[in-house]
Amino acid sequence: MNVQNEQQAAGTLKPYNDTAHFNALYENVPGTYAFRAKDREELSVWQAAFRPKLREALGLDNMASDLSGYVPKADRLESSDLGSHVRERWYLWVEPTVPLPFYLLLPKGMKPEVGRMGSGAAGKGSAGRLPLVLVPHGHNHPHIYVGIARDEAEEVHMLEGERDIARQAAAEEGYIVIAPTTRAFGETRTEKDIGADKMHSCRDQLVHDLLVGRTPIGERVWDTSRLIDWALSNLPVDERRIAITGNSGGGTISLFAAACDTRIALSMPGCYFCTFVGSIGTIRHCECNYVPGLLRMGEMYDVAGLIAPRPFCAIAGRTDPIFPVEHVRFAYDRLKAIYAVAGAEDQCELSIGEGGHRFYKTPAWDFVRRHFGARV
Repeated sequence: MNVQNEQQAAGTLKPYNDTAHFNALYENVPGTYAFRAKDREELSVWQAAFRPKLREALGLDNMASDLSGYVPKADRLESSDLGSHVRERWYLWVEPTVPLPFYLLLPKGMKPEVGRMGSGAAGKGSAGRLPLVLVPHGHNHPHIYVGIARDEAEEVHMLEGERDIARQAAAEEGYIVIAPTTRAFGETRTEKDIGADKMHSCRDQLVHDLLVGRTPIGERVWDTSRLIDWALSNLPVDERRIAITGNSGGGTISLFAAACDTRIALSMPGCYFCTFVGSIGTIRHCECNYVPGLLRMGEMYDVAGLIAPRPFCAIAGRTDPIFPVEHVRFAYDRLKAIYAVAGAEDQCELSIGEGGHRFYKTPAWDFVRRHFGARV
């Protein structure tokens, strides 16, 4: 009788413990691109090696290859003057089969001829050019971010959590704002999920992406970069002042997009920055959060390190149940060390709101204002 059979007979064989198994996986996985640099030169070498591998893991290289030569087109659907700002609805065909809906919000007094104001029309930072803020949403309806509530419950949800982020940026801060539909939400859900009134189609997105070497995060980063391309060619955007912020799933995009696209000058993820192990690795999250082999490259603070020395602010909720604050603080300490090596420790901040999984607008816009300047 072997040892296992003896243990079974004696009733001493330990049953499978999923928590112990998953923790062992995380403890033993190598972080090939975990940050180890000691000075700015080593930091630059690390970023130059890590960023292409991250893009590859997200499926961005496959998308670039599959869509080589494709030029996105844009169509405006409607425009509304709301007094404090103009709100327009657009499609950007980010792929031949994907008309991505987005809202364009223009601050009061600014009504450019869209399509005639490319970034080459004037010098960088010239008069009349404004910051651009991209505000991807999370597991919510796209219209909430621009201040549209379709019933009383949505209005309460929006106002209590300060979730009308795009409206805040345009009407109160005076920035040009693009609020895209996150792919697998809104009109980009499957027909079946639209018919069933499901919030999102993230699982369908994930399983199809995996078959062709893509990921949901990668597609959303791709969409963000195509929107930046379009904005720089068609709007009076100061290309040195491009920011991205969003809450929860919007925070995910805010982190990964800035890590991959260095045109983004400021990243401010809301209720997302944490550790992978302490959030999506141990707490149930949507399928769209997962990238094959990601922990074999590094932790979330390593990914955020690709943003250094550009300004970075993590917005968190003290009682957020799905991105626990103790893991947020741990990740932030590690990221702060990366910014210290970059000589930019003062460019990295953590703001913890007295609440849960929501946006916190006062510290958020204060951070952007300090780096981009007050409303003109």
